[in-house]
Amino acid sequence: MIFTETKLKGAFIIDLEVREDERGGFARTFSQDEFAAHGLKVDVVQANLSYNHKAGTLRGMHYQLPPAAETKLVRCTRGAILDVIVDLREDSPTYLQHIAVELTAENRRALYVPELFAHGYQALTDGAEVVYQVSEAYTPGYERGLRHDDPQLGIQWPMPVTVISAKDQAWTLLSEREGVTT
Repeated sequence: MIFTETKLKGAFIIDLEVREDERGGFARTFSQDEFAAHGLKVDVVQANLSYNHKAGTLRGMHYQLPPAAETKLVRCTRGAILDVIVDLREDSPTYLQHIAVELTAENRRALYVPELFAHGYQALTDGAEVVYQVSEAYTPGYERGLRHDDPQLGIQWPMPVTVISAKDQAWTLLSEREGVTT
């Protein structure tokens, strides 16, 4: 695996090192030792799959508070998505900054999302499927979210939102909160 740290410290793009022969290819997608060598959390408590019927579908921006804060390893296994993460660590020099990474079935790229980062994505194709490994179980009492269209974040989504849950549309704008993580 090839680990590339992003401008958001602790967030990594992970590309595969594919070994190919006449049968096709093989690559390791996860290794506790390699992740630990890069200082990444290696616990996997839950694995999730989401399927999106229509291009433009938006999921997010989700995160969980401690003690249920999650790390995620996100990969698109069918179609394509634009994956976006926002740094919510108040002591970080990149607080409230974000990155966007295109994950596709073809590029087989993954995004490692550290604790206290909001995470969301937009399906770029019909039928986009996303798999993610998560370090903590989903804990509703610790779940929080950001609005995908919050002007304070300035996220530029590549297409109009065609489908979004009522819950994701209803997250409070940052300007209406006392603190992001409250």
